[in-house]
Amino acid sequence: MGALEFDWTRHVVDHLDLHASDYDASVRFYKTVLAPLEIPSWAQDTERERSTCFTRVNVVERLPPTKGLHLSFVARTREQVDGFHRAGVEAGFQSNGEPGYRDYAPGYYAAFLLDPDGNNVEALYRDVGNVGHVI
Repeated sequence: MGALEFDWTRHVVDHLDLHASDYDASVRFYKTVLAPLEIPSWAQDTERERSTCFTRVNVVERLPPTKGLHLSFVARTREQVDGFHRAGVEAGFQSNGEPGYRDYAPGYYAAFLLDPDGNNVEALYRDVGNVGHVI
């Protein structure tokens, strides 16, 4: 099967745990920037640790923190990408790339922010007709 025939809506990763050095700051970051992407969250505190799930990404109060990660979230429109970036910058988080088309692939529209631990977090929209476009 080639990339054009693949069902890009299919889940291929069940979940990812992101260890946070400052749990509250990280949860605030992800809640803020993922709201424009309409990604919900829910807390899952146990006796062992606190965690907040953002669909398949879990922010976990655990050390050492996750560092050097590039994490890309799917946006359904270019406007959601813009909203992701605007929400983060307005909340005082660091931009790592303003919204715009990138040379990575045709129709690749993305923006980047750094989370409190310096991980590169992306919102990505792929134009209709391009590999990876999600309806």
